[in-house]
Amino acid sequence: MRTTGATRTAGGARTAGDARTEPADTAFPPAPPAAPPCPTPATTSSRRRPELAAFLRGRRARVTPADVGMPPGPRRRTPGLRREEVAQLSGVGVTWYTWLEQGRPINASAQVLDAVARTLRLDQPEREHLYHLAEVPYASRHEAAAQAVSPDVQTIIDALDPYPAAVYNARYDILATNPAYRDLFLIPPIEAIGVENVLWTLFVVPVKHCPLVFRDAELPLMVATLRGEYGRHVGEPAWEHFIRELSAASPEFAALWASGDVVPPGPRVKTFWHKAVGELRMTSVSLSINGMPDCRIVAYTPDDEETTERMRQLRDLEHDDMPV
Repeated sequence: MRTTGATRTAGGARTAGDARTEPADTAFPPAPPAAPPCPTPATTSSRRRPELAAFLRGRRARVTPADVGMPPGPRRRTPGLRREEVAQLSGVGVTWYTWLEQGRPINASAQVLDAVARTLRLDQPEREHLYHLAEVPYASRHEAAAQAVSPDVQTIIDALDPYPAAVYNARYDILATNPAYRDLFLIPPIEAIGVENVLWTLFVVPVKHCPLVFRDAELPLMVATLRGEYGRHVGEPAWEHFIRELSAASPEFAALWASGDVVPPGPRVKTFWHKAVGELRMTSVSLSINGMPDCRIVAYTPDDEETTERMRQLRDLEHDDMPV
């Protein structure tokens, strides 16, 4: 029998005298846990219902009868309003509100949710949260306020002159402009339309007056960007009216909208034509605005030296035309 000079311990391991070497410890780290399955619409909805129930109960508990002009009454053990009181004040059935607060799968309209929100004295973020939990499209109350910009924002875009700059909302409504923007884009055929919206003017103005050089390439991108924003506003009256009216006014827009294409917003190089100075290649950059969640400053900067010089010429021409 051949020996190797190695001995084994009672556990079977070799001792240091063995001429052969054992492999190093090759234990592998534990496999990462499997990723949870993607939630389906059904599971997402079922998770929202308990959140909705807890949210309504919590807000009901903090509203006292005195807050809504009701006498407290004797033997009141409920810390806030009773369910039947919320239903009565909101103009809805007691059973319906009870089911809503229990998180049952019932349908709720925006009008009913508004009534409940008023009764529970919800502020704007809480009202929006209620809509999301109830899976009802929320018409942002920022919409009306965002139709005018603050003096500070106007000062910023004015300071960007001689670079064109404007404030758009997610629907491409034009909320503010600086002089350079008006020189470049607000040509008489566009102003004659009388609608302060970029997409409306580009699709309705005659093609020969469109300031975009590569119109057939740019407009589909803008519509696809609009559709990406529309996903957060489905069902809102202002958005639905805008899409419906522009589709009726422009079969071209209607066809692009029906394609369903979506692209994210981002910086792009666009080429414009101005009859006084010719072709202008500009990079568009978007900047968000605090307090105006759906709005952005869009600034255009020259993409080359030739455009820089032509923009300077355009500004000089406009200044020369100003009355002394």
